[in-house]
Amino acid sequence: MFVPRVDNRPYFAPLLIALIAIAWFSLFIWGESPYGRFLSHDELGHVDIGLNAEGVGIALVFVAGWTVMTIAMMLPTSLPLITMFARLVGRRSDHMLLSGLLIAGYLAIWTIFGALVHTADRGIHAAVSEVGWLEDNSYGIAAATLLLAGVYQFTPLKYMCLDKCRSPMSFISGHWHGGNARAEAFRLGVHHGLFCVGCCWSLMLLMFAVGVGNIGWMMLLGGVMAVEKNMPWGRQLSLPLGVVLVFAGIGLLLLGGPADCAHHAGC
Repeated sequence: MFVPRVDNRPYFAPLLIALIAIAWFSLFIWGESPYGRFLSHDELGHVDIGLNAEGVGIALVFVAGWTVMTIAMMLPTSLPLITMFARLVGRRSDHMLLSGLLIAGYLAIWTIFGALVHTADRGIHAAVSEVGWLEDNSYGIAAATLLLAGVYQFTPLKYMCLDKCRSPMSFISGHWHGGNARAEAFRLGVHHGLFCVGCCWSLMLLMFAVGVGNIGWMMLLGGVMAVEKNMPWGRQLSLPLGVVLVFAGIGLLLLGGPADCAHHAGC
């Protein structure tokens, strides 16, 4: 097991925090701009995205917005691992590049996840628009999303991925060997991203139930994931959170949803 010498660089963490702050500010500005609808899945569902220049451009705008959202929401949950890695490689001349490659690998996984889920969401939009029963009972899709997110909180896979995310030093030691440093740094980010998605995908899926561009829900869910992954008692949050989500899903199924659920509840 390879554990490199630690070097405390005073400026990396402030730079990373500044990047996250800029991402949040950018999301706020984006939401107020004409491009805000391209981060709002309910409005984007009515935009025709074909295999043409305009369609590709719209898809790229969504991917860019999702990536900024990932920086704002998910990088804070991984600050311990990222800053620890930055200290471990701090004496190298290419330490900033290596840290950047780690972050790039991490964000790449979340970007792929966003693209896949958005594609599925567009398919649901299409199904709702063509099936009368789904259009009249679209709250059921939001309820199913809540139930899925809640049930996943109880699964062994959730806890396995969560434990990986909660052990940054052992994770780095298991994936960083100092060989091909640049490739290893990127792979470390990719592997961490995979476990992070495994831990948090169901909670991020809720963004498609409440509105991808909703700043308030971004902050709430981002805070929950940060606590779950990093606080000493964070692991104990998973079970009650799952219970709340399951009951919320059951309640929505029993009580029904508002008439405009299709515009606000992931359908």
